[in-house]
Amino acid sequence: MTFQELQLIEPIQKALKTQGYTHPTPIQAQAIPQLLQGKDLLGCAQTGTGKTAAFAIPILQLLHQQGPQPKGSRKIKALIVTPTRELAIQIDESFADYGKNLHLNHTVIFGGVGQKAQTDALHKGVDILIATPGRLLDLMNQRFVSLRDINFFVLDEADRMLDMGFIHDVNKIIAALPQKRQSLFFSATMPPAITKLANTILNNPVRVEVTPVSSTADTINQFLYFVDKNKKNDLLLHVLENKDIETALVFTRTKHGADKVVKVLAKEGIKAAAIHGNKSQNARQNALADFKAQKIKVLVATDIAARGIDIDELAYVINFEIPNISETYVHRIGRTGRAGANGTALSFCDAEEKEYLKDIEKLISKSIPVIKDHPFPFTGFIPAKKENDFRHQKPKQNHFKKAEDHHQTSRSPKKYFKQKPSRKD
Repeated sequence: MTFQELQLIEPIQKALKTQGYTHPTPIQAQAIPQLLQGKDLLGCAQTGTGKTAAFAIPILQLLHQQGPQPKGSRKIKALIVTPTRELAIQIDESFADYGKNLHLNHTVIFGGVGQKAQTDALHKGVDILIATPGRLLDLMNQRFVSLRDINFFVLDEADRMLDMGFIHDVNKIIAALPQKRQSLFFSATMPPAITKLANTILNNPVRVEVTPVSSTADTINQFLYFVDKNKKNDLLLHVLENKDIETALVFTRTKHGADKVVKVLAKEGIKAAAIHGNKSQNARQNALADFKAQKIKVLVATDIAARGIDIDELAYVINFEIPNISETYVHRIGRTGRAGANGTALSFCDAEEKEYLKDIEKLISKSIPVIKDHPFPFTGFIPAKKENDFRHQKPKQNHFKKAEDHHQTSRSPKKYFKQKPSRKD
């Protein structure tokens, strides 16, 4: 199937062609025709499946077909709510790309920055508003935003909303929406709390489900280091000595952990920056821009902050800490090996993280090759925990099994370090 077969208007088809898009992803092929018919939609899909285009394209087309709003009285007709600033910015950029040939205004609002530029844009009038929950409610309370005229409402990354504690904010936003509207609800998972929330938003929805990401791209070469927790910093410095690693995206589980890694690297003269929820929006955008321009060698990120990071030629991802949710591993390493390029993913696993590793390998249906020849051999050392230190306890809802010693495979990654990212024509 091609985009031409989806009955899209010429200005949008022209924009998609400019972007090099010819064939829709599975979620786009399923969702766009239903949304163009005005139906509510419940989408079970993760980041990276193309869901932004799946809702942005039909919203742009339907708004365009409504005709221009009267000058001087432009009302917000579409609202997209998403949990993080990076995702909000990315969605706003997507609306700009797909709607470049349409006369529709859109803007994005989020916290962490001053509100004047955002309120000025709202005062001029917008058709489409992309927002994070906290800033949206703040501007609603200040009467800068009215949701009375909303025709299209999208709640994106609903499960992440719950994880971040936004459920009460979301309920307040929903209460301010008109009853008559077309609603779209996207979530990577559908636990009972998410299903209950969806039922309050949607009216007889069409369900679109994309198979959850459970496999890794063949273009990504994965390797594993077993290392004691107190030697991870040393191992990271050792790995970064490889001259083939020009830049690397390093993942930690916590904001505090990300800042600690940056300090360790800075002490050794390695230019690095952290990107996480405690950083201002300007600091996060500047860090990402510097990383893309290779002004810094290492970008250290938490999982939530990393959503929305899209770097086509990123060659190396390093899991400084193994994620405690298996699917997160797939998303992390999926930041490399994109657009046909080769990529390498290195993971540091300590004794406490073996349980997480076992679930990851079960999910991806393969054992990750182990690099045994490194200067910091694994002893199985587990540091004594401080009282009330719950940071590394597994979530209650998880089903991790008892760890077992395994991984007898030994394989050298040297040949992969020599590979440079190369795009296919």
